[in-house]
Amino acid sequence: MENKEAAVSLRNISKSFGSIAANKNVSLDINRGEILSLLGENGSGKTTLMNMLAGIYYPDSGQIFVDGREVRIASPRDAYDCGIGMIHQHFKLVDVLTAAENVVLGLEGPLMLDMPKASAKIREICDRYDFSVHPDKKVYDMSVSEKQTLEIIKVLYRGADILILDEPTAVLTPQETNRLFNVLRQMKADGKSIVIITHKLHEVMAIADRVAVLRKGEYIGEMMVSETNPQEMTNMMVGHTVSLNIERPEPVDPQPRLTVSGLTVVSDEGVLKLDNVSFTAMGGEILGIAGISGSGQKELLESIAGLCPIKEGSIIFTPKDKPARELVGLTPTKIKDAGIAMAFVPEDRLGMGLVGGMGMTGNMMLRSWRLGKGVFVERKKPDELARKLKDELGVVTPDVDYPVRRLSGGNVQKVLVGREIATVPSVLMTAYAVRGLDINTSYTIYNLMTEQKQKGTAVIFVGEDLDVLLELCDRILVLCDGKVTGIVKAGEATKEEVGLMMTHIDSGKEAAE
Repeated sequence: MENKEAAVSLRNISKSFGSIAANKNVSLDINRGEILSLLGENGSGKTTLMNMLAGIYYPDSGQIFVDGREVRIASPRDAYDCGIGMIHQHFKLVDVLTAAENVVLGLEGPLMLDMPKASAKIREICDRYDFSVHPDKKVYDMSVSEKQTLEIIKVLYRGADILILDEPTAVLTPQETNRLFNVLRQMKADGKSIVIITHKLHEVMAIADRVAVLRKGEYIGEMMVSETNPQEMTNMMVGHTVSLNIERPEPVDPQPRLTVSGLTVVSDEGVLKLDNVSFTAMGGEILGIAGISGSGQKELLESIAGLCPIKEGSIIFTPKDKPARELVGLTPTKIKDAGIAMAFVPEDRLGMGLVGGMGMTGNMMLRSWRLGKGVFVERKKPDELARKLKDELGVVTPDVDYPVRRLSGGNVQKVLVGREIATVPSVLMTAYAVRGLDINTSYTIYNLMTEQKQKGTAVIFVGEDLDVLLELCDRILVLCDGKVTGIVKAGEATKEEVGLMMTHIDSGKEAAE
C-alpha cells in the first residue's frame, strides 16, 4: 500500500446516543490526494463518524488530528477552520436566494456584504472545476445536479480541502454522475482529500482509491480498491457471504392489472406535475419507474393510491376474474372498501408510512384497526404479524412494541414493506424502497419484490439506481418533467439510454409497450 500523508487522523473515536453506541474506538486516516470510500451497513456509524468531523456531533472520547495537529471540532465553523466541509445527502440551500447568496450565507466579514467580489470568487471556482452555476441564478430554478454543484462550491468557497460527500449520486443520472466523478478526480489531483459515503459498490470501484469498512460502529479494516471486488467488500461489511445476484425470472402469463390513461395532475400551486401519462402495469411483472428527482414519480404513485387529486385521466384496476373498476375519485378508504388489494410503500417512511412513536404491533394495527368490535381494537393478529415479520425479515428491534423511529433505516423499511406485503396485494407500489439502505437489506427488499411478482402481483418499483432497475425490473417507464419519454424492456436497454431519456434527450430506443 502506497504511503501517503494523512490529512485527518481519527484516534479511538467513540459516540453514543443514550444506550446506543454509534461509534466505538474508531481509528482511521484520511490521506491527502486520495478518494476514500466509507462503507458499512445501515446503523454502522458511517454518517455519525463523518458528522463529528463536520462539527455536527462532538465525540464522547477520542482525538482528531488535522495535518498532525490535534484539533477540537465543536461546530461546523470549527470544521471549516480546519479545512473540512461536508456535502449532505439532503441539500442545505435556501430556495429563494441566488447561488451567490447561498454561498455567503452565514459568513462574517467583508465578503458577506461584497456580493460582486463574492460572485467573482465563485466564477473562479467554477472555471477551475468546469462548473456551470451562475452566481445570480435562484436555487428554485436549478436542477438537482446544479444544487449539488452549488453545495460543493459552498465548501470550496470556505476554503475546504477535505471534502465529505454523503450519498452524492443518489439523485443523479449516469451522465451527471460521470461529470461529478470527473470533478472529484480533478480535486484529488489538486491534493484535496475526499471521503464518499455510498452503498453503490460499482461506483466505489469506479472512483475510490481505498475503502474503509465499519460494522456495528466499529472499524473493521481497509482495502485498496485495486486489490478487491464488490463481493469481498460486501462480505467484509456484513460479516458473512452475501449473494449479489438479483434474480429476474421471466413473467408467467402477465395480465393487465392497472391501466393508466392520460393521467394529468396539477399541484395546489397550479404546477403541472403529470402530463398525459399512460401505461399498463401487468400482474406477474415488475414495472420500474425511472426519472431524475421531481419528475412526477411521487405524484404518480399517490394519484393511483387515491392520495392525490387528479385533473384528467383514467386509472382502471382489473382484478382476476372480476369486472374492471375505475379508481379516479376514490379515496384510499374507498379503494379498500371496494375490495381492491393495493399496497403502497411511500418515500416518506416515518412521516407517511409508519407512526414513529409506535412499535411494530401498533403499526400493523394501522391496517386493521377498523376490524375491532365496538371501542375495542383487535390486537392479537397485528401482534402475531409483527412477530412473524420480525423473525422472517430479520428486523433488529428489542421488542415489537419498541418505537420504530429508534430503529435504523433498514429496519424501518423492512417493517413498512413487510406490513404492506402481508395484505396480499394485487398491486404493490414502492417509492425508493432501498434509498439509503445497505446492500444486505437492499437485496432482502429486491427478493421480496421478486417473490410478489411470482405470486402474480403487479409491482411498480420507483428507483434511482439504474443498475438495479435494469437488473430487477421487466420493463422501465421513464419520466421527465411529468411526461413519459419512453417504456423500454429492461433486459435490452442500457444505462446510458435510460439516462438520456431521463433528461428528455431522445436515445432512439423504441418504446416497449
